[in-house]
Amino acid sequence: MDYFEYKNKTLYCEEVKVEDIIAEVGTPAYIYSKNAIISRYQEIEDAYRDVNTTICFSVKSNSNLAICKALADEGAGFDVVSGGELFRALKAGGNPSNIVYAGVGKSDGEIRYALENDIFMFNVESQAELKHISALAVKAGKTARVALRINPDIDAKTHAKTTTGKKENKFGIDFTAAEKIMKQSGKYPNVDLCGIHVHLGSPIYSADPYAQALKKVSEFIQRCRKMGRNIEYLNVGGGYCISYTGEEVMRPADYAAKIIPFVKEMQCNMVMEPGRFIVGNSGILVTRVLYTKEASFGKKFVVCDAGMNDLIRPALYDAFHRMWPVTTNVKMPAVEMPGDKVVKKGMEVVDVVGPVCESSDVFAKDRALPKLDEADLLTIFSAGAYGFAMSSSYNSRPRPCEVLVDGKQFRVTRKRETYDDLIRGEVR
Repeated sequence: MDYFEYKNKTLYCEEVKVEDIIAEVGTPAYIYSKNAIISRYQEIEDAYRDVNTTICFSVKSNSNLAICKALADEGAGFDVVSGGELFRALKAGGNPSNIVYAGVGKSDGEIRYALENDIFMFNVESQAELKHISALAVKAGKTARVALRINPDIDAKTHAKTTTGKKENKFGIDFTAAEKIMKQSGKYPNVDLCGIHVHLGSPIYSADPYAQALKKVSEFIQRCRKMGRNIEYLNVGGGYCISYTGEEVMRPADYAAKIIPFVKEMQCNMVMEPGRFIVGNSGILVTRVLYTKEASFGKKFVVCDAGMNDLIRPALYDAFHRMWPVTTNVKMPAVEMPGDKVVKKGMEVVDVVGPVCESSDVFAKDRALPKLDEADLLTIFSAGAYGFAMSSSYNSRPRPCEVLVDGKQFRVTRKRETYDDLIRGEVR
């Protein structure tokens, strides 16, 4: 997390002390580094300069308007999976001609909305969806560009709940069904079947699953072209990993080395949908210790004011997030792996938990941390992707604020919710 650094025993985001931000905005709070976001977007751009590439930021990973605007200003397109995400992308200044629309369950209203805004392309996940898009495009007098999302039956070796390219997953179309659609393309007026899309899941820690999938896709595209279908676009999805532990992981250039040869061989324009890589290590969640307690059998708990409603990944995926006090005399280790219990002087082994009334409301179990007291601030790292975006108001808990740091400046880009916000839209 190169834009988050401890200096003089306190954590900085870029050039701002995190404790100074919290003094103004309170806790819990998501804090993002704008320059980290931009630098990671640019790293992907640099990795794929050898091919014509449209980079569509995955809005589902972090839909904050200020973050989307910063990326739009850099020339990014957007990958959306709902009408609401399309609305956000447009409000952030996204160019409709660089917006791709994925997702297995697009409603007619959402399809019409996308057609009205002349988006770049639909990633179509079923024959039924294709029929709806065709009929709605005819009524609107529009031509819908379509990429068939292929399910290549490839195991991406990621978490069972975030893999999307195996045959038993709900996503995509198998090759046999996709070939039938291509052969019967005349049944879908006002549809331009000009692309193939494949997304295997996230995070993926090796380029091998991409190579395995693209080998199959390459053969399929050859068959499509023999039928007379002009496949112009290859959408390779997203899924790039980040380091949640501090250890070295693959970078965009490492993936590109395996992916670009296939793109060149297929002679396609490339589309990609990164999310986690751009924002995951560009954001943190800061929480305050409410209480500490110790059971008679020796178990120690640190109870924080952030809960699983604010960051659900540990409860949902058993996800590992590094955490460390905002201010401490104990140096944070360069690498920390799940299960590590290296207890140095001034440290103790604790469970870090939230206030939500669920036993799964646990951020870390048996974690070695510097000793924490009431009112201390604790940082949960690698929280920029699928953090606030997956938050909720469960237990009627107002969602936290979001803050964007740019150099020496910071600003609230989403206000902390209030109790009134919780019941807005409800009637008695």
